[in-house]
Amino acid sequence: MRRIVRVVVIVALVFLLLVAFMWVFQRRLIYLPTQALTDIAVVLPSAEEVTFPTEDGLTLAAWLLPAARDPNGATVIVFNGNAGNRSDRVPFARALADHGYSVLLVDYRGYGGNPGSPTEDSLLADGRAAVAYLVARPDIDADLLVYFGESLGAAVAIGVAKQRPPAALVLRSPFASLPDIGAVHYPFLPTSLLMWDRFPNVERIAGIDVPLLIVAGSADSIVPADQSRLVYEAAAQPKKFVMIEGANHNDHALTSGPRLVGEVAAFLDEFVGP
Repeated sequence: MRRIVRVVVIVALVFLLLVAFMWVFQRRLIYLPTQALTDIAVVLPSAEEVTFPTEDGLTLAAWLLPAARDPNGATVIVFNGNAGNRSDRVPFARALADHGYSVLLVDYRGYGGNPGSPTEDSLLADGRAAVAYLVARPDIDADLLVYFGESLGAAVAIGVAKQRPPAALVLRSPFASLPDIGAVHYPFLPTSLLMWDRFPNVERIAGIDVPLLIVAGSADSIVPADQSRLVYEAAAQPKKFVMIEGANHNDHALTSGPRLVGEVAAFLDEFVGP
């Protein structure tokens, strides 16, 4: 009996230590920024390196790529996922530019050489700052801004859209909320109690009345497609859900593949283009 009690106590202590570790270091597990950037002159020579201030005094860098041909006046703001930086989104930006869309590749604080540390509130502030920067530019049509968010970036796009609605919203692999997706990967932890950052996407999307496209991968092991479907079901019309069969979270098919680009371009041509 004592041996059983001892084992139970040890297991309980290990579990509590694990919970404590996850609670203290959770943001290091959620946000996985890469600081090193590829030289813009090499990967995106036609782009402009720009900076803009945040409301709390930081200066963030981004890349603005003009439309490559037949510009239609719309600009897509790309909000990255939780890993890498704007260098990794260059193929997608080039593809959109070829379809006539200007593209702002945004990096949050702590990403791509930017100062600061990411949190939910700070990432939303960074998103607002990116939008404010484009609105202030005389060569940008403020009524033709599109927010594109992938994974964590989808949560940023939704949060910013709640405050400043875009002309259209495109979400790739959005999750229902951060605690919900945490529960998928850590089902043994009380993520709803532990997580500081929430990103309640289902709750927030319900109050956003703009054309919406959601793209998900049927084999996504990071954000299962049923999580994205919950966001879609909570959203208002007009909306469209696209499933890319066999695609995992970071596969080419979901980052800059022809089906993804084609669906995004067709959707934007319908609701935002000339």
